[in-house]
Amino acid sequence: MVKEAVPKAIAVANVLDRVMRSDRGRLLSNLVAGLRDITLAEEVLQEAAISALSHWGRAGLPSSPQAWLLTVARRKALDRFRGSKNDARKAEDLALLVVREEEEQEEIPDERLRLIFACCHPALELKSRVALTLRTVCGLTTTEIAKAFLDQEATMGQRLSRAKAKIAAAGIGFEVPSADHWPQRLDAVLTTIYLIFTTGYVASGEEPRDLCLEAEYLMRLIDRLSPDDPEIEGALAMMMLTAARHKARVGDDGASLPPAEQDRSLWNDERIAEGRALLARAMARRKAGPFQIKAAIADCQMLDGGPDWPQIAGLYGALWQFEPTPVVTLNAAVAVAEAGDVARGLNIVEGLADELSDYQPWHAARAALLAKVGKAAEAAGAYAQAIAAAPGEAEKLFLESRLAALA
Repeated sequence: MVKEAVPKAIAVANVLDRVMRSDRGRLLSNLVAGLRDITLAEEVLQEAAISALSHWGRAGLPSSPQAWLLTVARRKALDRFRGSKNDARKAEDLALLVVREEEEQEEIPDERLRLIFACCHPALELKSRVALTLRTVCGLTTTEIAKAFLDQEATMGQRLSRAKAKIAAAGIGFEVPSADHWPQRLDAVLTTIYLIFTTGYVASGEEPRDLCLEAEYLMRLIDRLSPDDPEIEGALAMMMLTAARHKARVGDDGASLPPAEQDRSLWNDERIAEGRALLARAMARRKAGPFQIKAAIADCQMLDGGPDWPQIAGLYGALWQFEPTPVVTLNAAVAVAEAGDVARGLNIVEGLADELSDYQPWHAARAALLAKVGKAAEAAGAYAQAIAAAPGEAEKLFLESRLAALA
């Protein structure tokens, strides 16, 4: 009997692990929609998972493990509410919900879009939005998120706890925003997901989870849950076009390479085709937005004849209408210089000194343009500052090669 029980227990544990990995976000978002409390939802779902190990081992696997976990998690939340005088009304509402779903055996609705909008609320700082989205919707552990952002696990745990507490204290709703608030909130969501993508894109490859794939999963999810939105399509297009170059972004010497210097044979043609199709579909809706423009910039960097710098400069000008920031101005200046007007580009870059002197890419861009106009000594100094603040080894090696070329 013992020999038979061990393989059965392993099989049950494997099924539970698979369900929790693939459906944790959907289950958690469904619980949050009813409980209005992320922390409580996480706790009762974990308790339900622990119960599943013993119950499934005795009674066998249920016909729908997901529905079983959801029902048991709600019952555990119900037990907590019943034990509190302050939560008597919540207990009544939740009891009705549990009974109704047990009777109707409904398909589990997908509430993840609500959870994504709550986690990406503008009231939360960007890093907290990213961490909370990875934890709740993607199911990454606190350890995995901390490693991705080079934080201590305890520090990241505190960040997640503060973010959940702020959502509760501020009364942030677990709902999809109304039409008048949709653009602002959607931009926060897309920015959060794209930051997850870029964090994975420049990572060393030693992370336990591929953040690029996690971001792609989230972007495809929001596209499926809210179809026909041109900005979502534009953001997904930008992600596909950038991801297509991933294998070529670092040369044989370990130095990062700009698109114009990459080995195009390493680019992923399927992703390029998908990205361009998404961009064309988004632009056909004639509702221009920043993510569509950024996707068009990425596309212009990958043309067969090389980057179309005049077009890229024009696109950055259009982007500035949506995002009038010094960083957009810096990128536009570089495009202007690459298009042939180096002096003008350098003047714009120099004019950003007060705002961007602590921004590493500003030093790198300034160094490159100073080199172009023959100011080697000043360029060397700017390269030294850029190298000292380089975000990774690949970027550092690239800048060091440019500095060596000045000689």
